[in-house]
Amino acid sequence: MGFLRFAATVGVVSMLIGATTVEAAEIVVVSTTAIKESLIEIVPLFERASGHKVNITFGSGPTVFERVRAGATGDLFLGPDEFSEPLLKEGKLVASSRVDFAHSGASVAVLAGAHKPDVSTAEKFKAALLAAKTVSYSSGASGLFFVRVLERLGITEEIKAKLVAPKPGEPVGAVVARGQAEIGIHQLSELLPVSGIDIVGPLPAELQRKIVYSAFAFPASTQQEAAHMFVTFLRTGVVGAIIRRKGMEPA
Repeated sequence: MGFLRFAATVGVVSMLIGATTVEAAEIVVVSTTAIKESLIEIVPLFERASGHKVNITFGSGPTVFERVRAGATGDLFLGPDEFSEPLLKEGKLVASSRVDFAHSGASVAVLAGAHKPDVSTAEKFKAALLAAKTVSYSSGASGLFFVRVLERLGITEEIKAKLVAPKPGEPVGAVVARGQAEIGIHQLSELLPVSGIDIVGPLPAELQRKIVYSAFAFPASTQQEAAHMFVTFLRTGVVGAIIRRKGMEPA
């Protein structure tokens, strides 16, 4: 990272700290994987500028959800509404601590060099799905959303019959890259890191839905002040630029 960027980050974190004296802390975070590529860059910036350590455990949405339900805890949970809302109802997260920091949409991918179908409208996207021999989508936030898209298009059973599900923890793009699925639907942030695929584009606007990513405190958090500082950092322009470059939009 260049000196000017690091200096700007230090300045941002210094403003967050203000006049308080905060001892170096370890912030324990549980996060879904869609934001992983952004956090790989964000966390070192925050750590170098603040002196705090951020210890993150990543997992697919369903995996993280089950871990937290079973008692996994920490200081912060980062993930979409699809998994945070049921955890809130069970008292596993603190509702008043919610901070939205990014949002995402689903995109379409094919094998690198393959024909790119027209997905510019709902009808053309429907035709592309029906024409494909195999389709892959996840069991995470984008997959749950895509199931509702299929219901809306009236082709749920037809596409379920063609489904090639990713292995646990595997991105949809990997299924497409090895030729097991002709079309893959996943969040752009999870398609971008995968080699061997071409990204056709986002779902048609009339079918697209914003998937919101938020930070929540765990009730048993022991590092509330440092965790709050990290969450505030997630809303800064420095971080927003990284989030955008990694396929999401800052909140």
